[in-house]
Amino acid sequence: MNIYILGIESSCDDTSAAIVQNNKILANIIANQEVHKKYGGVVPELASRAHQQNIIPVIERTLKTAKVNKNQLNAIAFTRGPGLLGSLLVGTSFAKSFALGLNIPLIEVDHLQAHILSHFIQDKKINKKVPEFPFLCLTVSGGHTQIVLIKDYFKMEIIGKTIDDAAGEAFDKAAKILGLPYPGGPLIDKFAIKGNPNAFRFPKPNIPGLDFSFSGLKTSFLYFLRDQLKNNKNFIEQNLTDLCASIQTTIVSILIEKLKRASKQTGINEIAIAGGVSANSLLRNTLLKSEKEFGWNVFIPEFEYSTDNAAMIAITGYFKYLIKNFTDQKVSPYARSISY
Repeated sequence: MNIYILGIESSCDDTSAAIVQNNKILANIIANQEVHKKYGGVVPELASRAHQQNIIPVIERTLKTAKVNKNQLNAIAFTRGPGLLGSLLVGTSFAKSFALGLNIPLIEVDHLQAHILSHFIQDKKINKKVPEFPFLCLTVSGGHTQIVLIKDYFKMEIIGKTIDDAAGEAFDKAAKILGLPYPGGPLIDKFAIKGNPNAFRFPKPNIPGLDFSFSGLKTSFLYFLRDQLKNNKNFIEQNLTDLCASIQTTIVSILIEKLKRASKQTGINEIAIAGGVSANSLLRNTLLKSEKEFGWNVFIPEFEYSTDNAAMIAITGYFKYLIKNFTDQKVSPYARSISY
């Protein structure tokens, strides 16, 4: 018997819906919000309004693309959190109403847990290789940076996390300092390709254990540019690609060094990455090189499953459906992370 799960993702500024047939993705539709670019970041109130406008057209298009009738759906999965509360409320409210109207189960999904489980999506590739339990996953995005030990689909332990800013935030703040438009992380990646990664050196934080810190790096980058601009007002323009390459190399090296430490401490060589920053080309390439150097089995998500998407919500919903892990109509979203 085939199981059809509709997944709804609305944690930030992308409205997304997806449908899986068992663990195979049939459709994954994302509506982006261009309105935030002129503000240099996501404006929560504008984001929630855009979700209200987008959610019905996105779900209608998803059903049509998947060639699935709404009455074929077995359950509705939705992002409960973490994220922007107003945005989450839109997705949560719609999911609750839709499940109630169809008289089918409702499944709540943790956004970060879903990023990790995106590795189990089967799509265009036949019998795509997936991680074996236990494995380590470096989850990196604009709001979170964690190393997670995954023992089973729903047995996860955070063994390292940022004590201040996330890696994605460091990318975006560095881009803003350089005068690049939002979102700046992908632009740093783009310009870095043509730059010298060793042109400038920035200090790395000395944080014990497996935890991360990026606030000091951001401050160091800001002060470095401030001092250089005093002597040459065109310093950024003349050195943009080298600056992008150097800051990107520093951030990625911090991530990889902690991941190496985690692998050594746990003895686990099954290594995965997830989250928006997992789309970064240097992080991907460095991880692939580490695979050969350290004997790791590396798993990197496809680009469409790296950033926020509903396919990861739907696949998590599928695994929860198998164990009948449902929620009720009293459920409400949460803005901050809770324990897995």
